[in-house]
This record gives sequence, structure tokens and C-alpha cells, in this order.
Amino acid sequence: MSKENNPQRRKKRVAVLLGGWSAEREVSLSSGTPCADALEEAGYEVKRIDVTRDLKALIDALTPAPDAVFNALHGRGGEDGTIQAVLDILGIPYTHSGMRSSAIAMDKPTAIAAFRAAGLPCPKGVVVPEEDLGKDDPLPRPYVVKPTHEGSSVGVYIVQPGDNGPDFSGWTFGDALVEEYVAGRELTVTVMGDKALCVTELRPHEGFYNYEAKYTDGKTVHICPADIPEDIAEQCKDYALRAHKALGCRGVTRSDFRWDDSTHNGSRLFLLEVNTQPGMTPLSLVPEQAAHMGIPFPELVSWMVEEAQCD
Repeated sequence: MSKENNPQRRKKRVAVLLGGWSAEREVSLSSGTPCADALEEAGYEVKRIDVTRDLKALIDALTPAPDAVFNALHGRGGEDGTIQAVLDILGIPYTHSGMRSSAIAMDKPTAIAAFRAAGLPCPKGVVVPEEDLGKDDPLPRPYVVKPTHEGSSVGVYIVQPGDNGPDFSGWTFGDALVEEYVAGRELTVTVMGDKALCVTELRPHEGFYNYEAKYTDGKTVHICPADIPEDIAEQCKDYALRAHKALGCRGVTRSDFRWDDSTHNGSRLFLLEVNTQPGMTPLSLVPEQAAHMGIPFPELVSWMVEEAQCD
């Protein structure tokens, strides 16, 4: 009997958590809505919950407990282990990674330490206290400045030789991770369970793959599969799966890379980060890669629900 015609699964109740209070609230709403729609299409009984800081309201909304939670939250509170801990306490299975893996992945310096311990290449970097931002160059230019605990390229700056800035007077993200800038091409790989799907190259029309380029239609060209040598593609997929395992992730993750293919440096591939709550918007990369592998969106989100668990 096919999954689509399984009457047992059609009765499963799923709560989709979306919204939240992080800087990525709008991304979460854009992710959660199509996921909820697709789960309904697949035959689940779906309840949408716009999550706030009101924990009692969330617990009330999750009573009686659903069979599973589809976590479509992004950013702080949603992918940093916070909501995962609540669901662990409540004993409700949920999609994506557990509390520990989520917390480590969201803490970029800690995640990088885990990647390096697993033998994965990452750019050189240093953590700069918030009060020291903008005082001196912590690394030779060019370099990248990013918050230690944000996603979706929120608050990311590239400081080039000759730049006057950036101006950090409005910085609200706490300490920063400053990394060497790796020239070259932007690559990304989805891991689904124990399998890396494929490699996509991202080509923004201008600048780098920042928040606007990620979530504005027409700002970035997605090349899926990436037009790169087969050995680099296999190396990307190997690194993505190893990074997924190094953090103890489960379900779906997405790993981001920079590939410097310039002749003066040879070919250098660097792991940047692992996203434990990758976007599921109409412009997102995970659904695109799944579709390339022959996995329709309703089947993708259904698989995620069926793999849901507690730690």
C-alpha cells in the first residue's frame, strides 16, 4: 500500500510550529505555511500554531498532544535547542534535530570546533567580543563578520580592502565570528537521514548570498545540480554527511560550502555551517534538491513527520 493511500497515516495529527519571535519570523511563516498545506495534501490532520514567548499558550495549543510536531521555526528559540527542550519535556516527537545538536549547530564557534575535530576543513576564524567590533581588523582583509548565534545570513558583513566600515553602531547580535573570506563559488548540500542528496550552486546577481538574496525571487540563480567536477560534488556530499553526523543531527539538514577553484590557490573546499532548520519556502534549496531527486514536496514533509522523535 502506498504512503499516499495509507488510511492509518491519514489520521495522524500534526502540529506545525511557525512564526516565533526571532529575526527570522517572516522566513518561518513562509516555510511553515507550505509545509502545513503539503501535510494536509498528504492526508494528515494539521494544526497551525504561531509560536510566541508565551509558554503556557504553546502548551495549551499542544493539548491534547499531537502525534508529531513539524518544527518550521527558524532562528533563536526555534532552532537553538529551546523549543526542542520544551517538546522533549512534553514527550512530543518533533522533526529535525534534537536539543543538543540544534544548540551546537546554532553556536557557530562550537559547531566549527566539532567540524574540525571530525577532520572537516573550515575557514580560519576568531570570536570578537561585541564591544571590540570595529576597533581593529581581527584578520587580514578581506574577512567575513557574522553573529555567532543567527541564521539565514542575518547580520553578515564582508569587509573588503579599502572599506571604511562596516559601522557596527547598530549591531544587536552580541559577539561576532570573524572568518577569512574564501573567494569562489557558493555550494550547498541537503542531507536527508543518512543520505546526501545533491549539490546546488548559488549565484546571486549581485553581492553575496545574503538574506535578501535568499528570500527575494529573482535575486539568485540556483544551479541544481551544480556544474562542478564530479570529485568536488562527491567531496561536498561526503563533507555534508560527515558534518551532519559530527553534530549528531537527524532528519533533514543543509550544509553550506565555499569552493575556491582559482588556479593560484588550487582547489579548496571549505565547510561554512550546518543548518538544522533549513528553509522550506517556495525559494528554498531543500525542496528544490528533493524534487531533483524525484521526491515531491508532500512526500518530503511526510518523511520528516514519520521520522519525528524525542530525545
